[in-house]
Amino acid sequence: MKKYFKPALMACALFAAGHAMSQVTFYEGEGYRGQAFTTQGRVGDFTRYGFNDKASSVVVAKGRWEACEDIRFEGRCVILRPGSYSSLRQMGFNDRVSSVRPANNGRRDLDTPEPLAGPDYDYRRRPQERTYQVPVTSVRAVVGPPNQRCWIEKQQVTEAAPQKTYGAMGSGSGVGGAVVGGLLGGILGHQVGGGTGKDIATVAGAVGGAVIGNKVGNNYGNNQAPAQVTSTRDVQRCENVASTTPEFWDVTYNYRGTEHKVQMTAAPGSTITVNEKGEPRQ
Repeated sequence: MKKYFKPALMACALFAAGHAMSQVTFYEGEGYRGQAFTTQGRVGDFTRYGFNDKASSVVVAKGRWEACEDIRFEGRCVILRPGSYSSLRQMGFNDRVSSVRPANNGRRDLDTPEPLAGPDYDYRRRPQERTYQVPVTSVRAVVGPPNQRCWIEKQQVTEAAPQKTYGAMGSGSGVGGAVVGGLLGGILGHQVGGGTGKDIATVAGAVGGAVIGNKVGNNYGNNQAPAQVTSTRDVQRCENVASTTPEFWDVTYNYRGTEHKVQMTAAPGSTITVNEKGEPRQ
């Protein structure tokens, strides 16, 4: 028989019996792990309680709280609303909280980070609840999806050269050169001889000029119009890189002959804390 617990991701931490009724509770580890510090009123200096610059996660049970990075509510501050904050890292407050007090409802100039949409600390220990340490039989880390890595690199690109027009003296086909050569040859031929001889010279000059003009046009076009050009461009390349950071751990443990499974935000030790029903507890 197997039982699978998945109402929320679990983290290993110890909750005091009175935490459920507290106003605000700070934890030294992310995911509500490690030692905890609870208060229902203003605290101007966490040093007095051995908790200065140690908080990494927080649960606000009631009201709005102003947490500051320096003692006596100085330095940068944020407003924490009712809910759970599994990590203070994203708001830049990991291991930086030094004082806290109930927030003035009139203050709107401070950052107000969003708490998690729903409680993620359902595995907290209940008042007077008896717990047991049971052996963990298997642990499997589940990593996140691949990450995309992109970069820019230089690349040579070869493409067809643009078509050019070379004017009256020729083009790639030599047609323009033939026309111009024929006209010039005809004019020169017309100026030679007289009568019928002039007509023959005109025709001969036109034909000869066209042939020469066509050859010149072809040579000019071939020398001036390369078929392809090569240039260097910036090209973006991307690849998928497998993630190596676990998103959570699938944990299996045995309690009174029954196999149980639970997802945890941190790797467990050799045992796990459960209640009389075999439900995991922090």
